[in-house]
Amino acid sequence: MTLLKILHVTKKIRNLTILSKYLNTRNVRSMASYEKYAEHKPIDKIRNIGISAHIDSGKTTLTERILFYTGRIEQMHEVKGKDNVGAVMDSMELERQRGITIQSAATYTIWKEHNINIIDTPGHVDFTVEVERSLRVLDAAVLVLCAVGGVQSQSLTVNRQMKRYNVPFLAFINKLDRLGANPYRVLSQMRSKLNHNAAFVQLPIGLEGNNRGIIDVITQQAIYFDGSFGENMRFDEIPQDMRTESTERRHELIEHLSNVDETLGDLFLEGKSIEIGDIKNAIRRTCLKRKFTPVFVGTALKNRGVQPLLDGVLDYLPHPGEVKNVGLKEEEANEPIQIVLDPTRNDNKPFVALAFKLEAGKFGQLTYMRCYQGMLKKGDNIYNARTKRKVKIARLVRLHSNTMEDVNEVYAGDIFALFGVDCASGDTFVTDIKDTISLESIYVPDPVVSMAISPANTKDRDNFSKAIARFTKEDPTFHFCFDSDNKETIVSGMGELHLEIYAQRMEREYNCPVIMGKPKVAFRESLTAPCEFDYLHKKQSGGQGQYARVTGIIEPLPPQKNTMLEFTDETVGTNIPKQFIPGVRRGYLAMAEKGLLSGNKLSGLKFRLIDGAHHIVDSSELAFYLAAQGAVKEVFEKGSWQVLEPIMSVEVTAPDEFQGAVIANLNKRHGIVTGTEGIEGWFTIYAEVPLNDMFGYAGELRSTTQGKGEFSMEYCRYSPCLPEVQEKLVYEYQKAMGLLPSEKMQKKKKN
Repeated sequence: MTLLKILHVTKKIRNLTILSKYLNTRNVRSMASYEKYAEHKPIDKIRNIGISAHIDSGKTTLTERILFYTGRIEQMHEVKGKDNVGAVMDSMELERQRGITIQSAATYTIWKEHNINIIDTPGHVDFTVEVERSLRVLDAAVLVLCAVGGVQSQSLTVNRQMKRYNVPFLAFINKLDRLGANPYRVLSQMRSKLNHNAAFVQLPIGLEGNNRGIIDVITQQAIYFDGSFGENMRFDEIPQDMRTESTERRHELIEHLSNVDETLGDLFLEGKSIEIGDIKNAIRRTCLKRKFTPVFVGTALKNRGVQPLLDGVLDYLPHPGEVKNVGLKEEEANEPIQIVLDPTRNDNKPFVALAFKLEAGKFGQLTYMRCYQGMLKKGDNIYNARTKRKVKIARLVRLHSNTMEDVNEVYAGDIFALFGVDCASGDTFVTDIKDTISLESIYVPDPVVSMAISPANTKDRDNFSKAIARFTKEDPTFHFCFDSDNKETIVSGMGELHLEIYAQRMEREYNCPVIMGKPKVAFRESLTAPCEFDYLHKKQSGGQGQYARVTGIIEPLPPQKNTMLEFTDETVGTNIPKQFIPGVRRGYLAMAEKGLLSGNKLSGLKFRLIDGAHHIVDSSELAFYLAAQGAVKEVFEKGSWQVLEPIMSVEVTAPDEFQGAVIANLNKRHGIVTGTEGIEGWFTIYAEVPLNDMFGYAGELRSTTQGKGEFSMEYCRYSPCLPEVQEKLVYEYQKAMGLLPSEKMQKKKKN
């Protein structure tokens, strides 16, 4: 063999070695397989779905089964498996240890020649932003419900998020094998609690330990799952004892569809025979309009019902071309106009994509994107519509959990990732800077819990700063600030678990153990009654002075708006020139950052500027800015103030014998019970409890119920706190600020 041939062969081997690093050896075994997944499909052969649900309903287990049955992975592993491997989608070590999903993970697979992009999302309300941003970019979803737990508080949250982004979805009632499984109760809860027009498209053959398969209500067939892992589907006749129920459920399905679909309704009213195709087409039409929810059943852990669910995803959920996505096109000197993006794979259309998630990877920042229009090739230039910065695309990847697989181009409907792009979550990217299009950003809820945090060792400050900078950039619900008054670093998040996870990640990933103080609740301050103000700001110390007078009323907003701040300009004439009004507004908002009662932000207030005065020489925007601040201080002294606290919707589930103890515990924490529900030896209590009283409740509930009780909570509203709580907050704030007379002074007064 010549030297040239040897070099040629060596180069080939080296290229294959490099490529093998990009291929997950556990999941993708060959070049043929790699090419199969890298191949681009027509738009109607693509589905973008999210797996969303409440805690411990089996989302990650379901995703693991989907990947196995579609041939994406060769072995299935359990979320809390004994083999220390864990599920593919739980790639973080913390996720495998705790058995929960912390970060949403993306993958893509192929089922019946259709490309399915899947995002597995967390169920815990503390990580709700992961669900929020995933649903923002997905075309459809699968709502997973536990056959035992049913519709829980997080199910309501996920349902609201799907409604916010108008996402069509299927429902999958999981865990039929568990003790106490009752899918019929879950269906009634979907109708009563979620207000869904829902009906079974499948029925379980047996429940709990007797579950053997499912019945397809549409085709009137029984489906059994044979083989070691349920990979072989066997179709058979419906068992004799279930034929009547199956027929009744088919009639019920047709009735629910007829109410929302004219085509099927006409066939139903005319008494014509309704074929399988008629029902499936009706389900698809109504599902896309979110007027009907088809309900599938199964047990992912026992490998039953997953393949028919995948068929349902293809049959009933939309492809990217059927979803209307709107962008705002900026025009000079005019209001932005709405344009409908073209989802067809048309190379002539300008590229438009949304960055929906950031993640620090081994090779720099990894930016997850969804392409809405046009195409992007490796080596192209794109622009950030917000910052106008140009980025050259050096590498395009598609994601399979924590594994990256290189591609040369992406098209409309694809979910992909880029390296080295400096941007924020929610930024829009385009190829033509002149034709700027902006997409609607992602809704981010405000954090509700704050904690003091500091590195355990002062030498770790650099690592601490790096960790904080990374986590605040990746997670928009994780906030960081320095309280100059209390001289402490504060982190805020969606719950205690949220902050605890980040503290553990700092220690594991940055070798920086941290000390965390008692969580601080985001209290607010507001007025109880309207208060007038008339404030004159006048300063003369040589040269141009400052002169501004503001007159008006600060009044409380109604309870449903008590988290907002409003400003209205009701001035008439030229007493306050219009160019100074923004200064008044800025002064009011600056003072609202910190109240004088307990040091918390102001909310639920409306600043009505009615009149004022200005000086032809000495007035300026700064003068009116300071005058507005003085007016708010004046209202602090004259007005009647109250402290508002966040109230949480709490849902507690435990065995019946502990009901009295649980209610007593909630009452002790100033909770108000809003409803109760009981079934088969278990009860569920719905209550509203102040967040300030909920710290440490998890441990207390476990000890009260012998470890059998579970609870979940989510933010409900702000409400005035109890007088004793307000007095304590005011006293602590005044003491911290040194506003209280010292002990020596108090003793002198007594003497």
